Amino acid sequence: MKIEVVQLENIRSHVKSTVPFTRGFNCLVGGLGCGKSSVLYSIDFALFGDPVGRSYEYLLREGADYAKVTVQFTQNGNTYLLTRGLRRRGRSIGQDFEVLKLFQGESLIASHKAEAVAEQLTAITGFDRDLWREIVWVRQEHLKELIDAAPRERQKRLDELFGLSDYEAAWSNIAQYLRDYETEKRLLEKDPDVTGKEKLGDEYNRVTEEYTLLEIELQDTQEALGFSKRVLEEADAKLKRLEEKRLAVEELKRREARIHEGIGNAQRNAQSLNRTIEGKRTVLENLRQRRVSMETQMETCKRRLQDTGMPSDQPAEVLRSVLQDFDNHISSLKGEREATFRSLQTDLKRVAQLNTEKENHCPVCLQPLNGEYKSAMLQRIHAENGERQTLMKQLQEEIDKLQRTKLAANEAFTSLQTLASRLEDLKLTVGGEEKNLAELLTEQNQRQDADKDLQAQLDSVRFEIARFDLSDLEAARTQREKAFRQYYATEADVRTKENRRGDLLRSLDLLKDRIDGAQQKVERVEKIGKTVQVLGAIRDAYRSIQPKLRSEFVKVLRNFVQQVLDGLVGGEAPMLNVVVDDTYTPYVKSDSGANREVANLSGGERTLLAFAYRLGLGQLIMQSRTGHGLGMLLLDEPTENLGTEDGSITRLAEAISRFKAIEQIIAVTHSEDFAEKAGHVIVLEKDAGVSKVSIAKGE
Repeated sequence: MKIEVVQLENIRSHVKSTVPFTRGFNCLVGGLGCGKSSVLYSIDFALFGDPVGRSYEYLLREGADYAKVTVQFTQNGNTYLLTRGLRRRGRSIGQDFEVLKLFQGESLIASHKAEAVAEQLTAITGFDRDLWREIVWVRQEHLKELIDAAPRERQKRLDELFGLSDYEAAWSNIAQYLRDYETEKRLLEKDPDVTGKEKLGDEYNRVTEEYTLLEIELQDTQEALGFSKRVLEEADAKLKRLEEKRLAVEELKRREARIHEGIGNAQRNAQSLNRTIEGKRTVLENLRQRRVSMETQMETCKRRLQDTGMPSDQPAEVLRSVLQDFDNHISSLKGEREATFRSLQTDLKRVAQLNTEKENHCPVCLQPLNGEYKSAMLQRIHAENGERQTLMKQLQEEIDKLQRTKLAANEAFTSLQTLASRLEDLKLTVGGEEKNLAELLTEQNQRQDADKDLQAQLDSVRFEIARFDLSDLEAARTQREKAFRQYYATEADVRTKENRRGDLLRSLDLLKDRIDGAQQKVERVEKIGKTVQVLGAIRDAYRSIQPKLRSEFVKVLRNFVQQVLDGLVGGEAPMLNVVVDDTYTPYVKSDSGANREVANLSGGERTLLAFAYRLGLGQLIMQSRTGHGLGMLLLDEPTENLGTEDGSITRLAEAISRFKAIEQIIAVTHSEDFAEKAGHVIVLEKDAGVSKVSIAKGE
């Protein structure tokens, strides 16, 4: 597995960051709190989803309501993309499963369900959460955790990772199975069915003989029951027919009452209908008279319209247009009168001006005037004003006449419109009343026919009622009661024998089951005896195989750790010669042959040994689980107990850079000396509380 890109959104100090990685030695470098370790925590969250602690508070950025991590990685030539999100809900933080998606290339292979994604990831990478957090991801200050652990605790943890703890569990579980089988065997041997198997056989034969005799008696009784049943069915059928006839007669009597009542109701309804018809005729006659009166009024209105000079036989739209012409003509005359009045006023002003001026000037063109021309002009203006006054009087008389004519025409038109609307409504009312009257007359005829039909039905029903005789019904009831008692007695006898037969059958089945069970228990005792022998042998084998397998794992682990150390020093003579005992405890053999415990090593030696132990252990576990070695390693501040002055940090970085057995190593450090040896260096800085990512070295 090789991680290519990690994208973080609202993760701790990261608002939106993209962190690229390459094959080989990658290093995240930066100051304290700049978001380096957040990248490793985000990778762990994206792959497995479970929080490192009790909650996701360590991941979600303060004040943010959601977060998202995207990891793109390759495995066996395929590219995969995994997204996982967080969402704040009230006071709690949980996964946002809508964001959870796993792609292979462009194809979605799992989504929304954590179990499905985890199953796919394990199948693709070979990693599960425990293996990842124990071996692949070495968290800060956890590098020496395994070599510093107590031997028994280390043995227990590594046995679980190697799968050896399953043998211990199997050895313990088999002991319980052995006890259970031995207890079952003792109980079966004392079972009463097993000890009394012959008595069960004798009882089975006796019940079988009784059952055979009962079957013969039951067959005879069932034949008698069949005969009684036929007699009862015939009596039932006859009684049913008579009961149905009685019910029919009762129904006929009820029908007679209903018909008689219907005839009375029909007569009353006919009288009411006759009164309604007479009332309708009176109303209709009144409406017709009103229609004649309205038509007369309309003719009067039309004559009034004709008197005003308007056409009375035209549609309402035309008449409205004619009335509008009256208004237009009156407006035109008023305009002409107003224009004449203005001209009159203008000339009066000119005359007044000419009479008051000392010098004679034309009031229009201001040219000087002589006395004779001025007098002629004044006479002409007085003559024109007289004509204008006469014209204004004529115009006013014509306007008054037109207004009176328009008023009379408008009143006649309005009355005509109102009468036309009312007449139309009246015609509709008359038509509706005529239709109602016709329907009532039709209903009257139908009711007369219905009365005749009801009378005929009444006569027919009374004839049918007279034909029924109650004595036949009483005789049929007596016969049916006798047949029923006979049938019931026979049926009770059959039920008694059938119940006894059922009891015998159940006894036979029970005896047979007990006999079969006894035989099975005998066979079970024999099988349990053989099983106890086999389980004892298997338990002894589990007890002996676990130490042998652990011894083999220890040998391979020692070789892997030594190989990693040799790889870290780059082909020089190994700085440390490693020995591993059966508790997976590493020692360093000195030149004199003595074993030095880890606690007696220097800080740099312990760090180097812890690093090699982790890598060797990871290689061995991955080989045992998947058939291939450890492909990647995540280191969080691996330079603990190492210094810059003695060069131990630089030597560890050089050793890691030369180590080619692992495809990708991602380390987090604050040491620039350590980061210089990486092939790909990502620098993280914090600006205003937000992490910034830049590439200092590599692509």
